[in-house]
Amino acid sequence: MADALSTCLLNGELIATREARVSPLDRAFLFGDAIYEVVPCYNGRPLRLDAHLDRLANSLEGLGMADPYPRARWRELFGKLLEANGNGDMGVYLQVTRGAGKGRDFLPPAGIEPTVFGFAWPLSPPSQAQLENGLTGVILEDIRWLRCDIKSTALLAAVLLRREAAERGGDEAILMRDGHLTEGSSSAVFLVKGNEIITPPASHERLPSITRQVVGDVLDELGLAVTEREVPTAELAEMDEAWISSATREALAITHLGDRPLGTGKPGPVWKRVYEGFQALKKRECGA
Repeated sequence: MADALSTCLLNGELIATREARVSPLDRAFLFGDAIYEVVPCYNGRPLRLDAHLDRLANSLEGLGMADPYPRARWRELFGKLLEANGNGDMGVYLQVTRGAGKGRDFLPPAGIEPTVFGFAWPLSPPSQAQLENGLTGVILEDIRWLRCDIKSTALLAAVLLRREAAERGGDEAILMRDGHLTEGSSSAVFLVKGNEIITPPASHERLPSITRQVVGDVLDELGLAVTEREVPTAELAEMDEAWISSATREALAITHLGDRPLGTGKPGPVWKRVYEGFQALKKRECGA
């Protein structure tokens, strides 16, 4: 991930990123009491902004927090943040915390005002090596909390899992719980076996991924059906293809699980069609 760009959003105002200040008593800092969104933008236009704002609202509701802005205000602030940073291709991070109290109390004080923060960074396309060789996934036990459908900023478990995957030479942690696939540490997972394309169903164990929906739309356009079902751990090594999808990595093939190749050990033909379709969708929706 590239460094943050020069202008950020803080409580409805655009300011220099280096000058942004948040109270150390903010509940996001003390408790992780906050939610976030990551929105990919191409050619200065966000991809599926309304879907991301819907998910943000659902996450806020899950934490018993009110949405700080109406939808029109969110769109206005989003546009201003993009313009202030030169538009182009970038990722945008939005975070809403419950706010700062006068001390540290598990019970939030009445009348607390939320903190709204956002920043952007340059979004780079996948490298040629990633496209030609794919990524390595490392299978790890899912140690995250049981409400992964809420996009909480309390991401310590995901940080530890991603770090362990990296120490084992992996690009992503592929997570298992109770003998079945949940998702990646920061991605949704798609699998191919023969003529079947598989992805795990929505549940509290998984984030309702917007990029997963985009990939689903691409598959629909290609006339390829998707089966939503639980995937036992033992099935993973038998798959012909796999790929992950996320806001900043789009859709990238997984060609190895640890030191063992998955399928042929190279990106497969279904993923290639999906990747090309994803680029075409970006162009249609964002002019990218």
